[in-house]
Amino acid sequence: MQLAQLNIAQAKYPLDDARMKEFTDNLEPINAIADASEGFVWRLIGESGNATDIQVFSDPNIIVNMSVWSSIESLKDFMFKTHHRDYLRRKQEWFHTIENANYVLWWVEDGTIPCVNDGIVRLEHLRSYGDSPYAFSFKVPFSA
Repeated sequence: MQLAQLNIAQAKYPLDDARMKEFTDNLEPINAIADASEGFVWRLIGESGNATDIQVFSDPNIIVNMSVWSSIESLKDFMFKTHHRDYLRRKQEWFHTIENANYVLWWVEDGTIPCVNDGIVRLEHLRSYGDSPYAFSFKVPFSA
């Protein structure tokens, strides 16, 4: 089994706004770190080379990111032990706080590439019912 994750963020400004430049200019380098990370399997990529141009919500400032990893530990290592961590710490500069869950984790069969809609359904399930084997967070991780 492999770990799928989907996260969303609501940008404070349009992505082409000068106030978002530092974030958008660093998408490629951060994605390159993810791609080279141990345990990385796949990430959602649109025509822009990242997922920011994939419109899932009616609000164009809500962006989606989705990836698959070999384990919870490999995803955590990328998120918290690489340069990605520095951008997580600064997310309030670019993104509104989302009061309910803004990410979800779930297990998929090896080689499965999940669709964005599946991730959204699981995020809504997590928001409605809390952590379960179907949809969970880092706070209450479920084993494969």
